[in-house]
Amino acid sequence: METTDSINRADFERVDMRVGRIVAVEPFPEARKPAYRLKVDFGPLGVKKSSAQVTNYTPEELQGRQVVAVVNFPPKQIGPAISEVLVLGGIDADGEVRLLCPDPDCELGSKVA
Repeated sequence: METTDSINRADFERVDMRVGRIVAVEPFPEARKPAYRLKVDFGPLGVKKSSAQVTNYTPEELQGRQVVAVVNFPPKQIGPAISEVLVLGGIDADGEVRLLCPDPDCELGSKVA
């Protein structure tokens, strides 16, 4: 099992992870690695854009799906697009991203702790 450097609790608490719902999925052929452009609704925080390498899902599987994302990283230029949030997932043995799935009762914009 891979280990990582330790961080303290204060470092972790600075990462703002929120529950959102994917409301739009578009192809992103300009990306270096296969990806989609996503729009994610975070309720009171609004709709944010993300580029996500989750092409192991179909657009239909992604549309309407609840996700967890980091919302306080600075925007990142990815090809011609700006990614405002980082959608989180686990990486399986085949290197595929499996999206984190919050409880269906979580409200959009809920802080993950």
